Amino acid sequence: MATLPVEGELPDFDGATAWLNSEPLTPDGLRGKVVVVQFCTFSCVNWLRTLPYVRAWAEKYRDDGLVLIGAHSPEFPFEHDVEKVRSALDGMGVTHPIAVDNDFAVWRAFDNAYWPAFYFADTEGRLRHHHFGEENYERSERVIQQLLAGAGNDDVDENLVSVEPSGVYLAADWDTLRSPETYVGYGRARGFASPGPVEPDHGRVYAEPSNLALNHWALSGDWTVGSTVTTPNEHAAGSCSAFSRGTSTSCWAPQRTASPRASW
Repeated sequence: MATLPVEGELPDFDGATAWLNSEPLTPDGLRGKVVVVQFCTFSCVNWLRTLPYVRAWAEKYRDDGLVLIGAHSPEFPFEHDVEKVRSALDGMGVTHPIAVDNDFAVWRAFDNAYWPAFYFADTEGRLRHHHFGEENYERSERVIQQLLAGAGNDDVDENLVSVEPSGVYLAADWDTLRSPETYVGYGRARGFASPGPVEPDHGRVYAEPSNLALNHWALSGDWTVGSTVTTPNEHAAGSCSAFSRGTSTSCWAPQRTASPRASW
């Protein structure tokens, strides 16, 4: 592999509002370790699809000197609740350190713009590589191996991790994908097909249309449509959607449970 350029210094995590699975970490305290920082938010399907690889790297290379840190920068209001974050990540088997970044201070320190995003630092605290989005897992793992070997670790296993994603973790089929991401809050919703207008932030009884076109969705029963969250006001409330092939991923939760869950 070619020599990796130096892209800057590993920023600090001073703006983290809490830490999960670890005491607070600092660049100085991480000297001597290879560090991978991944920006995440627990309801983001693009991040979820990277998780099998992230968990496998954290496990395989921990004893070789890798520290993998998740920076949880929330996209939605419910993702600001630390206990919801803890519950969701515990349920996903996440055991590596998580910097809870509710104020986006860590995000700004890295000048980040994406979920997910990866930043790779060497044992001297220098950023040496980055990757935005999903995929390129082999390249990312080879960077980890190169940085570990460059620190004098001659015993790094050069085999790549083997993962078998399923369900919500399954990679998207980009070549045949015909259904885009959508949101059910009025702030960013598209494809809403229930007859009549949305009543923002107020309860209203909605109905399903007689026909539902591809990439459209609808509500039935009494719902309150908020800017980012849509809430049922009765047990009988329902929803429907029309999507193209494969699986559909959505995030739902009863109002008083510990955390939303991704479903498919």
